[in-house]
Amino acid sequence: MPQIFDNIEKHLLSALKDAMCLSERADFCVGYFNLRGWRKVDSLVEKWAGGDGRCCRLLVGMQQMPQDQLRSAMSLVKCEEQIDQATAIALKRKLAEDFRNQLTVGIPTNDDEEGLRRLAAQITLRKLVVKLFLRHPLHAKLYLCFRQDPLNPKIGYLGSSNLTLAGLSKQGELNVDVLDHDACDKLAKWFNERWDDRFCVDISKELVEIINTSWARPEPIPPYHIYVKMAYHLSQEARSGLTEFRIPGDFGNMLFEFQKAAVKIAAHHLNNRGGVVIGDVVGLGKTLMATALARIFEDDHGVETLIICPKNLTRMWEDYRQQYRLRARVLSITQAQRDLPDLRRFRLVLIDESHNLRNREGSRYRAIAEYIAANDCRVILLSATPYNKTYLDLSNQLRLFIDEKKDIGIRPEKLIRELGEMEFIKRHQCPTRSLAAFEKSEYTDDWRDLMRLYLVRRTRSFIEDNYAKLDPERKRKYLEFSDGTRSYFPTRIPMTVKFAISEGDPNDPYTSLFSDDVVDTVNSLSLPRYGLGNYVKPTPHEPPTPDEARVLADLSRAGTRLKGFCRTNLFKRLESSGQAFIQSVERHILRNFICVHAIENKLPLPIGTQDIGMLDTWANDQDSDLWDPAADGDDNNNMTSGPAVTGPHVTTEKEFRERASDLYDTYAKQFRRRFKWLKSDLFNDDLAKDLRRDIKSLMNILKKAGGWDPKRDTKLRELLTLLTKKHAKDKILVFSQFADTVDYLAGQLKAAGLQALEGVTGDTEDPTGMAYRFSPVSNNKRIDPEDELRVVLATDVLSEGQNLQDCSIVVNYDLPWAIIRLIQRAGRVDRIGQKSDTILCYSFLPADGVERIIRLRARVRQRLRENAEVVGTDETFFEDQDNAQVVRDLFTEKAGILDGDEDTEVDLASYAYQIWKNAIDRNPELEKIIPSMPNVVYSTRPHKPAASQPEGALLYLRTADGNDALAWIDKKGNSVTESQFTILKAAECHPETPALPRHNDHHEMVAKGVKLIVDTERSVGGQLGRPSGARFRTYERLKAYAEEIKGTLFDTPELRKAIEEIYRYPLLQSATDTLNRQLKSGISNQTLAELVLSLHADARLCRVAENVESTEPQVICSLGLKSEDVKG
Repeated sequence: MPQIFDNIEKHLLSALKDAMCLSERADFCVGYFNLRGWRKVDSLVEKWAGGDGRCCRLLVGMQQMPQDQLRSAMSLVKCEEQIDQATAIALKRKLAEDFRNQLTVGIPTNDDEEGLRRLAAQITLRKLVVKLFLRHPLHAKLYLCFRQDPLNPKIGYLGSSNLTLAGLSKQGELNVDVLDHDACDKLAKWFNERWDDRFCVDISKELVEIINTSWARPEPIPPYHIYVKMAYHLSQEARSGLTEFRIPGDFGNMLFEFQKAAVKIAAHHLNNRGGVVIGDVVGLGKTLMATALARIFEDDHGVETLIICPKNLTRMWEDYRQQYRLRARVLSITQAQRDLPDLRRFRLVLIDESHNLRNREGSRYRAIAEYIAANDCRVILLSATPYNKTYLDLSNQLRLFIDEKKDIGIRPEKLIRELGEMEFIKRHQCPTRSLAAFEKSEYTDDWRDLMRLYLVRRTRSFIEDNYAKLDPERKRKYLEFSDGTRSYFPTRIPMTVKFAISEGDPNDPYTSLFSDDVVDTVNSLSLPRYGLGNYVKPTPHEPPTPDEARVLADLSRAGTRLKGFCRTNLFKRLESSGQAFIQSVERHILRNFICVHAIENKLPLPIGTQDIGMLDTWANDQDSDLWDPAADGDDNNNMTSGPAVTGPHVTTEKEFRERASDLYDTYAKQFRRRFKWLKSDLFNDDLAKDLRRDIKSLMNILKKAGGWDPKRDTKLRELLTLLTKKHAKDKILVFSQFADTVDYLAGQLKAAGLQALEGVTGDTEDPTGMAYRFSPVSNNKRIDPEDELRVVLATDVLSEGQNLQDCSIVVNYDLPWAIIRLIQRAGRVDRIGQKSDTILCYSFLPADGVERIIRLRARVRQRLRENAEVVGTDETFFEDQDNAQVVRDLFTEKAGILDGDEDTEVDLASYAYQIWKNAIDRNPELEKIIPSMPNVVYSTRPHKPAASQPEGALLYLRTADGNDALAWIDKKGNSVTESQFTILKAAECHPETPALPRHNDHHEMVAKGVKLIVDTERSVGGQLGRPSGARFRTYERLKAYAEEIKGTLFDTPELRKAIEEIYRYPLLQSATDTLNRQLKSGISNQTLAELVLSLHADARLCRVAENVESTEPQVICSLGLKSEDVKG
């Protein structure tokens, strides 16, 4: 009687091993061959000599999947299956690829790796020969063993087990042994007929090649290849854009290679996601790149473009529109509210300097966002500072074309891992894979992942490192134009202009203004207009109207924290120029007197624009105030339109009161609609007291200053010397943060006889025209010599987007409170096309040293911290750096201090693509080698461990949802980081980097990394609704209950499955009703679990999506990091 082997009571593998131990050769026929399963029998084949009669012959049938068998059997069109040589070759190639794909599934183990290497060695030594039977599908499973035994020379096993781990020893099977001589002879004959068939082809050589190119290869892969493979996959979108899109022909050779790459990558983002941010730093040609991008979509999709830009750039964009034949309309951002509601449809919207739209509460922002949504526009955003202050700046710009709850395919993993998904949903009530979810995260890694989808950003140093050529004679890098001319990367040289401050001279204006008394006075100001909500009476005699209540609510939200804006602005104007500071003090006094006038006469208080952004000196160069009138549609560049607080110079309290009364009357009559009004008796008596106290303090400052005399202005005198003697014939660009300073300098310098000089501020009618007159060559303009400018004095606000590189000397008349501002100013002239080898960057500093400025800023900083006052953009940066050392370095003219970029961050797609491009440029063969490398491959490189960069393994995984996920796992199995940028940089190595033997636990670390990623990559269906809803409450309670009973008899797989189903799928309405009733009745966790199990068993719990196809995550590659001192 034959024995039955079902792998339950009797295992086939044990019997097969016993038979092979006594045999000298074997013939196997299987429908499926798992390469990793061979290690179960390889030790028994190893003792055979190899070659004919001394080996194992393995015949693999061309097995069909069950659905394919059914389709073939039930086909309405019957045909005779024929095979020819060409078909056989194609089938062999396909099946070889199937074997290759086998090794890309799952996670390797040390046993798998050793087993596959033995398999390749045995095939090479002809101890194993593998053939594919291709004539027809073959499902047979036969194992024949031959031995030198006259009584029983053959033994066979016939049944259902394939040559796999499960087939031989695990899953339920049905096999029998065959001992009868005649039966064994017939089986051997049957096998030989198929083995010798014309369409039975040897695949042994291919299998060896498959193994030896897989992760199980005996020779190590160079670590550099793994590094480049990571970059290759991470740059998929960049590479797609480069092949999908073509630059319009009439741009000729006007774009450099780095610009072409940016345009094509941006086109891919724009096409796939409806919007893109081109965020290259200043001077890399964003305007031309955006023009080319718009032309691609105009040509390919027949769309027209609406260009929205700051008022000062409209003329420049009109020139670009005409020169590059854009079917476009140029609209100043000041006209957005007025024109957009009635504007015809433009399918493409280009917004220049989009960082000006950081505030989504503004009416201008809403007008633009509503137009984009109503017309389903694609959007191109341009900004060198897309996240100027916080990452929310970037998010607000992205909201222009992304709905906050739209599924964007990724989520803020670091934040969700920190909080836990349930806690995140509970706190924030927004979809996890949405822009709204990212807005809750403060982690740079999360925002990097988001920016990878929408942002194209490169820095000056990135371009210099990757695209520039080296001039060996001048030892300088350069970019080459199409006509062969070169644009060199100049050296930025910090220089100092020192002006004297005479401590003992009572007539020195700077001595009095920089005195401790002035600093203490400004630091002690109450600034009640910035904390008006603190003065509201709790129960006023006449309650506020609904309109007044809304205004009061806004004021209360502002609180006292806005005082930081006003306080720091006063100090910055003090550093800028005595004239600007005195003007600001006078305006502040006047604005206080307007409020006092209203209170004393029981008149309503005029409440102005309340646009906090206008207090930030980076966004606005005017001396604006929250209490100035709303601008009625004007943009940030003209905040003070309407009744201004500037006017005839006044010094006495009587004059201030008269001027305040006149201004109040003007506000109330001519400009009433530009204000909101609050009854003065809504506020307590402390408001008037604090206003008068501040007026008195500021009047004392004016009295001490005694008016500003330009003749005694040593700082102005040094500027005049610089312009007329040291650089008498050079073009010079002088920067100040404030329009008042620019106007003061322009007036004084012209009075001193300087010609060809103009000031450019937010109030300048045509700043582009000024740029053309100052820098005609770089703008391709012909300017009469009489009209050309040699000196331009400009504010930061209006130096955006202009080509100014005819000039190579920048002067910082005042010193921003963040080094980044100086770097950005240098970038205004350090642009493509700059001919000079050097950029001279002058900074004005006191001749007796910088400690005075350092002490002043330290005291301001201390005051800001004590009061937790909000500050502007400069102060945000100022808080994060050693500002004192920066000022000292400027004073000593330290080389290299201005060489940095505004932001060293490059978008991940561009960074990864550049790694790939540099690699294939250096070695063109890699263009074939890297894509052909199978997944799961690994290597190990030398690594110097540090606390934040330990030894371990870097893992690249493609998740079940098709997302890229990277992990850095240390030797203890803990996650170091999942930042793609950080991990890619950690993988960086050179082509010559040697491969080290892997960690003994390399594969275990990869497995832990996969588990970490998979555990956090949950189904998108897991949005549990409101915390008060039945689904959320049931899931949360059952999850906690499951943890309580973990490891007990009550912890059943059915309960875990039901909990998972609630997470993944919506409840049926009947289940929702039932659970709501029970939850309201106070059901216990155990009873709730029993109820859910009952509903689940009856299929009455969730609406399960049956058509959701589950896909496996895929390991792309891994790279071990190993100290050379470590052996295992």
